[in-house]
Amino acid sequence: MKQQLRVFHDDEDELIRGYADAALSAFESWTNRILIDPAQALPDPPGNAIALSKSIQQGALLLIGHWYANRETVAVGVSAVELPMATHALWKPHRWVNL
Repeated sequence: MKQQLRVFHDDEDELIRGYADAALSAFESWTNRILIDPAQALPDPPGNAIALSKSIQQGALLLIGHWYANRETVAVGVSAVELPMATHALWKPHRWVNL
């Protein structure tokens, strides 16, 4: 994470860890999934459980980077755009829908 953010000190480790926890929680909420460590076996039946994958991690890194760079809800003097669109593109294929 720190490499993605280009952070080369330990002063904000707790802040960055908080962003990481929030990003993975956002994934679970947005996709209606339960993340499982890839080293663990998925439950049987897996239901909406999913192993943490590269695309999930990359989406989280992009979201963490967005939060790290934009620490407030409103940015004055900049054009309004939805920056984490790439996160949704990476996460959308993993959405779980109960029919």
